[in-house]
Amino acid sequence: MERIRLESALRVFRGQERNHNLMPLILSLLAGIPMIQPGDDLASILLSALANTGILLEDHDILVIAQKIISKAEGRLVNLTQIVPSREAIELAKVTEKDARFVELVLRESKTVLRTRPGTLIVEHKNGFVCANAGIDHSNVSGMWGNPDDWVLLLPENPDESAKSLRKKLEDAAGKKIGILIIDSHGRAWRMGTVGVSIGCSGVPGLVDLRGAKDLFGYSLRITQVAAADELAAGASLIMGQAAEGSPVVHVRGFPYPLRESSIMQELIRPLDQDLFR
Repeated sequence: MERIRLESALRVFRGQERNHNLMPLILSLLAGIPMIQPGDDLASILLSALANTGILLEDHDILVIAQKIISKAEGRLVNLTQIVPSREAIELAKVTEKDARFVELVLRESKTVLRTRPGTLIVEHKNGFVCANAGIDHSNVSGMWGNPDDWVLLLPENPDESAKSLRKKLEDAAGKKIGILIIDSHGRAWRMGTVGVSIGCSGVPGLVDLRGAKDLFGYSLRITQVAAADELAAGASLIMGQAAEGSPVVHVRGFPYPLRESSIMQELIRPLDQDLFR
């Protein structure tokens, strides 16, 4: 989607207040989701989990899904014993004190290396996210053979497309208009700790433009744009947990903004000429 078309789509929110009288915002963990394997049919698994949890999809519902199960289903597992590090990876591994094979994967998944220090490698992922290690992770990952410690998981190739494909399958099966949000845990400039952020979406607005809306005192907002997808991602991540909880999907009802076609990469990735942190 071209940015000018995106701005046009966002204007529908100007002057439109959230409707607090419809229903509360309810986030519910889905039960009965198995360990996901490459090639698994996530749509069928999610429909079964909804049934197990006693939830019937309704129009305007959203499913927030941890990146890991998307990546696993898409076969984004890599065994480090199959990776030959480049000279650049070997040099960066010395600086960061990381496995050179792991660093090689980070470089393959990245546009630019932004910061390095012992234990830290910050890059711009090829999809535009600025994050540690290009989002590549060891935790809660197990491969099909060999030493489990040798397996890592890459981010989905195109998270927006992953969300779009899954949304279509679920909408076709349920006959309802829903949204899909794929989330991951990222650190933030100037603040400690990780927080859930959106890396892919379909049907869920990434950015809600409130410029022109009135505040409590009748003042017209001039610059306020809400990263609604990230706000929802943080809430869902809080109840998913970050360790061994095994709860990778949250059902959302009562999201306070209209659903629409959307793209995290088009809406929430700050253009380089507006990035004051690099």
